[in-house]
Amino acid sequence: MPAAFRRSSAARPPRPRPRLPWWALALPVVSFAVLLALVAGSSRAGAAEVPQGLGPLLEILARIVRSGAG
Repeated sequence: MPAAFRRSSAARPPRPRPRLPWWALALPVVSFAVLLALVAGSSRAGAAEVPQGLGPLLEILARIVRSGAG
């Protein structure tokens, strides 16, 4: 009766590690730099002005929401 041949875990050849493509590192770095630039540049930001046509529309929508909630 022949014995079953099994390799020990020490005799296994090491599996090659998969390499990341270049963009897998570049995309997070670029996105971080863009977000950092946006946050750093926001210190000069002022209050946004509401266009003339948008103010009355927002008031009407606020009245509708208030009347529906009551």
